[in-house]
Amino acid sequence: MNRAFALTLIFAMVLGIAVGWFVNATMVADEAAAVADKLSILTDLFLRLIKMIIAPLVFATLVAGIAHMEDAAAIGRVGAKTMGWFITASIVSLTIGLIMVHLLQPGTGLAMELPTNGASEVVAVGEFTLKQFVTHLIPQSIVQAMADNEILQIVVFSVLVGSAVAAIDDKAPAVLALVEQIAAIMLKVTGYVMKTAPLAIFAALASTVATQGPGVLVTYAGFVGGFYLSLGLLWGLLFLAALAIIGRSAFGLFKGIRTPVLLAFSTASSEAAYPRTMEELEKQGINRRIVSFVLPLGYSFNLDGSMMYCTFATLFIAQAYGIDLSIGQQITMLLLLMVTSKGMAGVPRASLVVISATLSYFKLPEAGLLLILAVDHLLDMGRSATNVVGNSVAAAVIDRWERGRDTGPRLDAINNQTTKKEQACPE
Repeated sequence: MNRAFALTLIFAMVLGIAVGWFVNATMVADEAAAVADKLSILTDLFLRLIKMIIAPLVFATLVAGIAHMEDAAAIGRVGAKTMGWFITASIVSLTIGLIMVHLLQPGTGLAMELPTNGASEVVAVGEFTLKQFVTHLIPQSIVQAMADNEILQIVVFSVLVGSAVAAIDDKAPAVLALVEQIAAIMLKVTGYVMKTAPLAIFAALASTVATQGPGVLVTYAGFVGGFYLSLGLLWGLLFLAALAIIGRSAFGLFKGIRTPVLLAFSTASSEAAYPRTMEELEKQGINRRIVSFVLPLGYSFNLDGSMMYCTFATLFIAQAYGIDLSIGQQITMLLLLMVTSKGMAGVPRASLVVISATLSYFKLPEAGLLLILAVDHLLDMGRSATNVVGNSVAAAVIDRWERGRDTGPRLDAINNQTTKKEQACPE
């Protein structure tokens, strides 16, 4: 059933591109825009359904995962390992983006006539401050945080609640049972929502191609191709890191997460793949408490694809304007993006807000955002898929470190039971 669902997603992608191309070729711009607007209703409904699930699912699974840890020392140990991996992965992602944009020079010689309207009309532009970031970590109200889907604030609250439950002698069995039941219910709801994914994918791609057409891909071939080449390099490094740490189970891991990766790619949203990623990681034999702890944190602190895009796109804009940044400025940019990218929402166009803040900080033309907006959706598909891969590898690595022994045989045994599990919990 898993393979059939993946094939259905691929068919929806191909059909969406074909329909969008046909609409773009046979209709005038206003008519194509009207068709795209109607198609986008399906995508919007799907993403709203996903967002409806995220807050209670993150809260319930994270609280349950932390509460099942042995003690505060275990929470601190797992948390330290997780953040250490995230920081390392962030540095690697940002550095690859920086190196590749210098090697490929996609913006050099690009001559485009920019529109006169400012980028602030498309993307909210604001200066980043440390005070804003730190105060934003703590929710004024957990109800408001859940209503706004502020994942980072939900994570902070959930960690505190889970730690409190773990610190109680009897671990508050009634509360623990409740959050586990909520998690089970939300995962079942997720199964219902995922049945609509092919329709959403079809609509998303059809509407995008219908309005922009295939020509934009030729115009930005160097930028798009260079960025996807960089993502491919990052995927290769993530696979090698997984292979070195968890051994042959890395092959099963990458095979197992292909459906959530495809879902994130098609919808250009890391959030859309969150419930399915959690489910697939557990099928791969990764401890549920590790998945419940690492994955929500990863969606705030470990968006590898989005971080790479920030350096790649910012320097692309600088190249397009013929602006050279010194080595010191580029190092400062890496450090700035290390902080501003944390808590970046796993939703479409979130990276543009971070890029706009970076452009403002370095006095680069904010209108440069208009250069990348035309293909941002296509690029967002790749970086969203990469975010899923990065977080999945992080969960597998932390699980391996926590076990302190070879997990290969155990994972293989669980992988052999995948068919039975899928029959019990169909797609």
